[in-house]
Amino acid sequence: MPTPTKGPRLGGSPTHQRLMLNNLAAQLFEHKKITTTVTKAKRLRPVAERLITAAKKGDLAARRRVLAQIGDKSIVHELFTSIADTMAERPGGYTRITKIGPRSGDNAPMAVIELVLEPYSPKQATVKEAEQATAAAAAESAPAEADEAPSAETAEDSAAEEASTDEAAEETK
Repeated sequence: MPTPTKGPRLGGSPTHQRLMLNNLAAQLFEHKKITTTVTKAKRLRPVAERLITAAKKGDLAARRRVLAQIGDKSIVHELFTSIADTMAERPGGYTRITKIGPRSGDNAPMAVIELVLEPYSPKQATVKEAEQATAAAAAESAPAEADEAPSAETAEDSAAEEASTDEAAEETK
């Protein structure tokens, strides 16, 4: 359970709020997407993400902790088998909240909270692979560059001259 909020709670008491959030989390895991108010979605996010993190551990103690919050064994089984497997390489951010229009009856702001089931593509791993490929290409071309060292210096000189002419043209404008 996240840090208790100051002010009014969802429902009436802290216990009722905790039960409501656990039921919303169970419905989220069952249907993969639910529509609720923005306030409930924002309060549901840390609860659901903590349950998914426990499911990623996959041991018996984690399963019992999750089962204490979500009473339905079939939902807990689905969480530990299918949802935890799809979230295995994702470091966090398991849910997405998308605001939709207000509810027609009482004009309450509504949102859709859903599980992020798209495959995770880590940007840092891609950057590291690119750096390694660049370093490997530089290592292969290093012996060839040693033979052509004078031509490389002339290329740098011509690039510097082009830059100075560009700056002079900008100053005249």
